[in-house]
Amino acid sequence: MSKYSIFSLIRNAGSYHENWQRAWRSPDPQPEYEVVIIGGGGHGLATAYYLAKECGIRRVAVIEKGWLGGGNTGRNTTIVRSNYLLDESAGIYEHSVKLWEGLSQELNFNVMFSQRGLLHLAHNVHDMQEIGRRGNAIWLNGIDSEFLTPEQVKEMVPLMNINGRYPVLGALLQRRGGTARHDAVAWGYARAADALGVDIIQNCEVTGFDIKNGVVQGVRTTRGDIKAKRVGVVTAGHSTVMADMAGFRMPLESLPLQAMVSEPIKPCIDTVIMSNAVHVYVSQSDKGELVVGAGTDAYISYAQRGGFDMMEHIMGPLVELFPFTSRLRMLRQWGGIVDVTVDRSPILSKTPVEGLYFNCGWGTGGFKCTPGSGHVFAHSIANGEMHPIAAPFSIDRFNTGALIDEAAAAAVAH
Repeated sequence: MSKYSIFSLIRNAGSYHENWQRAWRSPDPQPEYEVVIIGGGGHGLATAYYLAKECGIRRVAVIEKGWLGGGNTGRNTTIVRSNYLLDESAGIYEHSVKLWEGLSQELNFNVMFSQRGLLHLAHNVHDMQEIGRRGNAIWLNGIDSEFLTPEQVKEMVPLMNINGRYPVLGALLQRRGGTARHDAVAWGYARAADALGVDIIQNCEVTGFDIKNGVVQGVRTTRGDIKAKRVGVVTAGHSTVMADMAGFRMPLESLPLQAMVSEPIKPCIDTVIMSNAVHVYVSQSDKGELVVGAGTDAYISYAQRGGFDMMEHIMGPLVELFPFTSRLRMLRQWGGIVDVTVDRSPILSKTPVEGLYFNCGWGTGGFKCTPGSGHVFAHSIANGEMHPIAAPFSIDRFNTGALIDEAAAAAVAH
């Protein structure tokens, strides 16, 4: 793998950038691998990368039904944060933020991670109590957290209407939060994993599992059968489909979560703003577009478009907080399929099938945990036991009652 640098940029400029090395190969699947990862999104590619880099397992295949990063990885709103209430959540999300902070250098690929800060607004007494409790819990877990007054919020975001229909009474600020470029994350992990010998196989749909006596033997695909003693499933909203193929059920619902972007405008919002009570979040991309989102649609679906009622629900609060947006036009709208658990926390777990592992349930916003999820999931698969950070997110918690209820800290996702 050639190293990206200012010198390689200058050198390739002489050939009109037509001679760059291919970022990753497109190999045919081999008959057998040590590990097969199903799902070529950010989490799956990160898992493959850390399997190869840190666990020494390089006979790894990533199988993707469509194209690399074409699922939820390319349909999110790029927010990164670790301001979660409970210890288990704080552990995995803060682990991820620390990996984010050095990711561009590690992958030799600019993932455009921008720690521009994240504001969680409070609009009523309940909100103030919630951010007070969560802010103190975050601080006790060693994660940066600050309380801001309405005046400090206004100073930080001058265009925000803090005295309108939804008055801003305060906010919780995580300065290390921010955004990253979603497709760059997938490309960076793919390129780095490929350089370590991982096979990334696109346009290869899994049609079933080869399971004997409760032990996984491999997977069946549209491009032939592939043997593997260990299989990791990282297919987001389609995890229930994979579980059905393996003969068990997952405690998940799949819902459309939609977002949209405005026409490009001059820089005006240099942080990420979230509001649970008002139910909207917004940031500004490097291209000048306002990236806006809110909650899931109220029905189970695999439709990647969403409903008009949620679009209206997103726009109303946005205009109340930022009146100037009433004159903006929206350029694109889309929906991603999120898999939601009852406690709004993910599942990283062994399954009833030996050698088969699931990483799913990231309906609260899985993009922010891409590096951390991939890192601990890779170590879990490699060692046959769940990593200590991942262990609390076992599927068994739905039987024992040891739930990790993060519905409030999940903010506007639900």
